[in-house]
Amino acid sequence: MKILVAEPLASAALDLLRAQSDWNLVVADPKTYSEHLADSDALVVRSAVKVTKDVLAKAPKLRVIGRAGVGVDNVDLPAATEAGVLVMNTPGGNAVSVAEHTLALMLSMARSVPQASSSTKSGKWEKKKFLGNELRGKTLGIVGLGSIGREVVKRARPFEMRIVGHDPYISSQSARDLGIELVSLPELYKQSDYITLHVALTPETDKMLNASAFAQMKDGVRIVNCARGELVDQAALESAIASGKIGGAALDVFETEPPGDNSLLKLDPVVATPHIAGSTEEAQEIVGIRIVEQMIEYLKNGVALNAVNMPALTPEQYRALGPYVDLAERLGAFLSHIAPGNPHTIRFVYYGRLAENNTQILRNSGLAGVLRRSLEYRANVVNAMQIATQRGFRVAEQLEPADSHLSSIRMEVDTDAGTVSAVGAVVLNKPRLLQVEGISCEATLDGNLLYSKNEDVPGVIGYFGTVLGKNGVNIANFALGREDEQQAKSHPLTAISIIETDQPVSDNLIAQLFENKAVKFVRRVNLAK
Repeated sequence: MKILVAEPLASAALDLLRAQSDWNLVVADPKTYSEHLADSDALVVRSAVKVTKDVLAKAPKLRVIGRAGVGVDNVDLPAATEAGVLVMNTPGGNAVSVAEHTLALMLSMARSVPQASSSTKSGKWEKKKFLGNELRGKTLGIVGLGSIGREVVKRARPFEMRIVGHDPYISSQSARDLGIELVSLPELYKQSDYITLHVALTPETDKMLNASAFAQMKDGVRIVNCARGELVDQAALESAIASGKIGGAALDVFETEPPGDNSLLKLDPVVATPHIAGSTEEAQEIVGIRIVEQMIEYLKNGVALNAVNMPALTPEQYRALGPYVDLAERLGAFLSHIAPGNPHTIRFVYYGRLAENNTQILRNSGLAGVLRRSLEYRANVVNAMQIATQRGFRVAEQLEPADSHLSSIRMEVDTDAGTVSAVGAVVLNKPRLLQVEGISCEATLDGNLLYSKNEDVPGVIGYFGTVLGKNGVNIANFALGREDEQQAKSHPLTAISIIETDQPVSDNLIAQLFENKAVKFVRRVNLAK
């Protein structure tokens, strides 16, 4: 078996590979590695090597790609899956390093360390100018409670900080176990003296810290970003600092890297580092050893740890379950968009012929759909159950075999605010929604959707069409449903609508929909792949 290491790897990791009998280890570099692809069984990369479809075409024997690190942007995942190549990474390997850097940046702002150092080196002695603040007694708001966010909690607590957190995909019990208070984003903005970001870049988090968010924060709040540069609206941050609303910002990541001649970096309250939060000797060794251990486990025993793409199914499995794997993921993603509150329990009910199969892949695919909006790395059928367990979710399954029943999947998500459910099936080889929250409504499970609940009174459908048209949004499909029976004579029936649009709708458009008093609930649902 030939193992190709295309980028520098910790010596301890290379020693693990050399210790495997009958394995041929080739240590190359980004310029020469392609010469060895033709007969390689495994490829180890970091971030410099781009594994494209053309690269995969040169490696017909390749079985696994190991990325020593978290991000897999340099690997073409669809092409790897199509080629039957498993891709794995090492999430959490640098969590401690990033958490420590986060605290270092907070302390740098609290005590003006970079400014004081520069002043002293220039021959000045400005003791009075650099009067600092203690972290003790301050409120730290952590947005994102994955592996890094949790490590930040551990390190902030000895500083006697009060800690609040926000993460829609962690259970309340897990938050209590961490000893923190789980709050909404507006409440976190309102309470925090320091705010640190540890979330994935998604449509919902892109520029989440913008002018509107800054307006909700305490005067003088300080911002730390060691996650993704795109999470912060740079122009809005610059204005907020200039106005005194934001007391300081410490940035390790930028929308464009390197940031070049950037006016934000010229502001005195800004501390900047060159994307080094995860760059420590210890972290580099840890991710190197972990990826090698994972690859050995997969190549020897077939156990795939931290896989980031779906492993190939046999032809028989694919014919039986392939379309339903996609259905389950889309149902989970749909519910993750419309569920209020923090989820703690996810239930699956399989009907018809599906109940006669091994449903583990369906369960994991549904869980991946629920989780995918909140993770830096992609949840899939291999790792979804493990991630759900780590986040404190309870998972239940029920089989309802019946020859006369359409093969379908029902998913329910219990949250702190209630339960939402959806039923779906495969129709003409396409995933279709059949029912939402007990109300029959057949709709597509793809593209840009708008889900709403309203009182079943005249004029609502026309109002929706008028608002969408006025905002230049074209309707591709419009599905409707309502309760079968009136629950209370004094109240109208509840109706739902699922509108597919050619482009995502704006917050402003949604606000306009709520101007109709009959409209009670509206959520964007993005199922585009």
